[in-house]
Amino acid sequence: MKISDKCKFGRVDLDVTPFAFGAAPIGNIFRPIGEETSDAMIQTAWDAGVRYYDTAPMYGHGLSELRCGHSLRWKNRDDFVISSKVGRILEPRKRADIDFTPWVDAAPFEMIFDYTYDGTMRAFEDSLQRLALERMDICFIHDIDVFTRGDDQPEVFKQAMDGAWKALSQLRDEEVVKAIGVGVNEWEVCHEALKQRDFDCFLLAGRYTLLEQDSLNEFLPLCEERNAAVVVGGGFNSGILATGAVEGAKYNYAPAPQDIMERVRGIEAVCRDYDVPLPAAALQFVVAHPAVPAFAAGTRTVDQLEKNLAWFTHPIPSDFWSDLKQKGLLREDAPTPAGR
Repeated sequence: MKISDKCKFGRVDLDVTPFAFGAAPIGNIFRPIGEETSDAMIQTAWDAGVRYYDTAPMYGHGLSELRCGHSLRWKNRDDFVISSKVGRILEPRKRADIDFTPWVDAAPFEMIFDYTYDGTMRAFEDSLQRLALERMDICFIHDIDVFTRGDDQPEVFKQAMDGAWKALSQLRDEEVVKAIGVGVNEWEVCHEALKQRDFDCFLLAGRYTLLEQDSLNEFLPLCEERNAAVVVGGGFNSGILATGAVEGAKYNYAPAPQDIMERVRGIEAVCRDYDVPLPAAALQFVVAHPAVPAFAAGTRTVDQLEKNLAWFTHPIPSDFWSDLKQKGLLREDAPTPAGR
């Protein structure tokens, strides 16, 4: 698969490139990224053929949207797809009064959760203002999962299925946006949302990877049945599928437990046998599923981005995937690039 290939976005009249630019890092997560580096990454992605960019108000309290808009503003608007999210209102505040964690040098806005109809409409319009683009192609309801909302999740989910859903469904009917969905860290939440409402797509972070395929049980089959697109983020499980099972390797933003380390070592052994970089296998595995048109890769430097682009197109022999399955390192029912 090439970076610039056009992939049908589920049932929607929209094509995306299989490699998407994930814009969370340019919101300055954990440490700052300069304006020049941010712009250089987006331009590098563009020159490589990337035409799908994903951002959100959460990323840097609006900074990511501002930067995406700045770098894409003078491109032909019909040549790229951009997605953002609703669920948070940004209110201007003094920097000294804002808890930016985990963002650094973010934009001077306080984030307030709001999944009501009115709040969703405002959030959508605010995002267009920050982007300074005439339209958003895809819009996700953001962070209505247990990971983010804890004990409040059931109530938050219900509010989103009523208020935010109603607003986005109306915007879709009015052809203001082409596709609407949910962006979370748990496939179970996506599955429940798809059972309850008529969504076009999902952004699933970290729950469909070389290490995790439980979403094959119920969620991804339902997406195939409904022709709903799934954009996968966090394909490296926050680090270990990029770094390998090295000391201090991260899995889901925490030190990797021993069982995960052992599983990754097993995958790495097969990678060595076939001369396949572990990150290349991680990236290419994700987009082999027929419901997954794109993988959103977030990078901090141009060098990281260029490595991701190279891994995405690195040749991988068909026997590599068969070997992973034979060794019990990959589910038998997991689609692979060999069968695409």
